[in-house]
Amino acid sequence: MTSAIAPHAAERTIAPGLWIAMALTALAVILAPLLIVLTMPRVVVADAELAKISRPKRVVPKAELPQVEPVELAALPMDKAREFNAAIPFSTAPNPAARPFVITGSPDDQARAVDCLAAATWYEAGDDAVGQRAVAQVILNRMRHPAFPKTVCGVVFQGQERRTGCQFTFTCDGAMTRAPSAAAWVRAREIARIALNGGVERKVGHSTHYHTDWVVPYWSASLDKVAEIHTHLFFRWTGWWGTPPAFRRGYAGAEPVIAKMAWLSPAHAVAGAADPALAMIDGVVDPASIPDAAIPKPATSGDANTFHVALDRKLGEEGFAALAIRTCGERPYCKFLGWSDPRKVPPAGAALTPAQLESMSFSYLRDQAQGYGKALWNCTEYKRPSPVQCMRRAPAAVAPPAPAEPSAAKRAAAPDGLAGVRRKGEVAPPMVSVPVPQPSPAPNSAPSRPRSN
Repeated sequence: MTSAIAPHAAERTIAPGLWIAMALTALAVILAPLLIVLTMPRVVVADAELAKISRPKRVVPKAELPQVEPVELAALPMDKAREFNAAIPFSTAPNPAARPFVITGSPDDQARAVDCLAAATWYEAGDDAVGQRAVAQVILNRMRHPAFPKTVCGVVFQGQERRTGCQFTFTCDGAMTRAPSAAAWVRAREIARIALNGGVERKVGHSTHYHTDWVVPYWSASLDKVAEIHTHLFFRWTGWWGTPPAFRRGYAGAEPVIAKMAWLSPAHAVAGAADPALAMIDGVVDPASIPDAAIPKPATSGDANTFHVALDRKLGEEGFAALAIRTCGERPYCKFLGWSDPRKVPPAGAALTPAQLESMSFSYLRDQAQGYGKALWNCTEYKRPSPVQCMRRAPAAVAPPAPAEPSAAKRAAAPDGLAGVRRKGEVAPPMVSVPVPQPSPAPNSAPSRPRSN
């Protein structure tokens, strides 16, 4: 009996070396995931962002009006955004074209609608006819939907009075300080006229939202993706609110006057419209409230269009813009430069020094010939809601190396009588950068930047 059992007992005995190997394996199984987590690259943050975006879709019932979410973009790098957008499938439901829209109302109202729509198409899609037609269709779809305003200009400039929350980003990010070329503006207005007189961009269907493929708004996964045009993706409401019966609301017909459009559109340049520079600023002060006694004199008697001013801090930073516009009055060209520290204001008739330029607190430049008017602040002194309201600071100048002293023979050989001509070996005088806005040449196409609506 004993001899028969012994072999089986020997088979159940585990060698010490095997115990060690098994223990090491178990330890590796525990430690490996821990090491992966500890050494994982920062893309984990992006994954967390994706988790917030990829929330389940909530289909808003017919009895409840869907909410228009503010434009808020996820903090994702461009490659991750494109990867996420590509993973969202297109809706397989029918995508019927919208009904044609034909504008009504007075000639003035129609002119304002044309110019609002043209501005939106150019600033959002650049000088690209296909993209412009798609943007125009989205705006008209919104105008017919009860979740949005009932006018073309109301849709385009919805939320533009807030620091955040504008539905079309060009209306609140400073983009309107740049103008389309004359030819591009003619083309944009023609596309707007066609859209307002029965033209339909069939591919986008009843889309009410879109964004470029390199950004991800938080609402993107909650709507149905229906079309792609160039780098733009188009979406409609999920459920009944994205179907044709939801787009039955009538057009109001009375288009509002938009102050920001006044420099670009004569139809919006009516009596009482605000200065375009003030239209870009929240919480503005009415220039008419500035008394005559507060208006400064020009910097020199020979230049009635330039002002160097000691600013009263009691006005507040928005009050500086009101003072500048009140000071410039009806001048087509005006330059207003201000300092909070009166000691930094240059004396009458004196040229500006680099130190004075660097310490400037506020500037306002108007050039009606270029369609330009802009107020800027020194944002190291006054915090502004948008970087487009900040002066560009001049980089610190680096002194050039001192030139070698020319020999007496070379000095004797240099020609005489050439005042103002720089000889070989001489160093050019340093350039001085002025940190005030300068009119930019009108671009042929809108600047490329992320868009979401």
